[in-house]
Amino acid sequence: MSHESSSPPPTLADLGPETDLALLAPQLAQFAAVARLEHVTQAAQLLGMPQPTLSRSVARLEAELGVRLLARQGRTVRLTRAGRMLLGSVERALAELERGAEAARAEADPTVGRVAFGFLHTMGSDAVPALLRGFRVGHPQVRFQLVQDYVGAMLERLRAGELDLCLVSPLPDAADLTARPLDEQRLHLTVPADHRLAGRRRIRLAEVAEEPFVAVEEGYGLRVITDGFCAEAGFSPRIAFEGEEAETLRGLVAAGLGVALLPPALVPRPGVVELEVTSPRTRRAIGLAWVTGRPLTPPVAAFRDFVLSRRGRLLDHD
Repeated sequence: MSHESSSPPPTLADLGPETDLALLAPQLAQFAAVARLEHVTQAAQLLGMPQPTLSRSVARLEAELGVRLLARQGRTVRLTRAGRMLLGSVERALAELERGAEAARAEADPTVGRVAFGFLHTMGSDAVPALLRGFRVGHPQVRFQLVQDYVGAMLERLRAGELDLCLVSPLPDAADLTARPLDEQRLHLTVPADHRLAGRRRIRLAEVAEEPFVAVEEGYGLRVITDGFCAEAGFSPRIAFEGEEAETLRGLVAAGLGVALLPPALVPRPGVVELEVTSPRTRRAIGLAWVTGRPLTPPVAAFRDFVLSRRGRLLDHD
């Protein structure tokens, strides 16, 4: 004679993909309401559900977990030791869920959400602070996560969802990204103050084909642009030193270690002279990029639209 063995109810450690967690979650919240009030009828009224339904929900939870959570005393209940242990965890979980819900609501609120914004190192001194200052006049509570990096790294983070928007140069040409031009920035040939060409105002880039260059590292947008302009002028630059920031490169030029194609200095730097390049036309396009088709939260969309409204006015032209 065969005997059918009944499976014991699952324990917390047994809960896995086969367990209906979608049902367990509301049961935990209902249990917490009963435990707080120590009264099933009052908890049912608070939750807006029939008392028998709430009682069955708590009973199902006890069956799911295989342990008594409540000891009933007439119309009131008291927590068992296991119930007190579970309630502490449930309260912490509910508090964390509430914090998450508040964060999600804030993220979607154009007045208090967050924008993860990436931009070029060379934009951090003036252009980006001006953008943020202008935007926050109408959106004073929007929070920003600001990231300065080279173009390749920023676009990777943009695709990964770590960034919402990027201010970049050159503009990416990829189907999964949308890029809108905002402005053009003139790049000057920066030479040491005692350089043979320092007395000139304008030069052709080919005139420094034999000079050592200092440049940003490979992968940076400015490096790609520099290499491209030199190729257009008929030579490949001989890179003597590499750096990460324009001001560092300016210091290397001042030390006589090479020449560089750089954006105009915000403040005159002793020891260097900036020359206008007449051939080729050394200007770089700067634009805003975001992931094509990815929904933008209201604060991100508001900031994107504000930045796009600054087209042609992003930079001060000399």
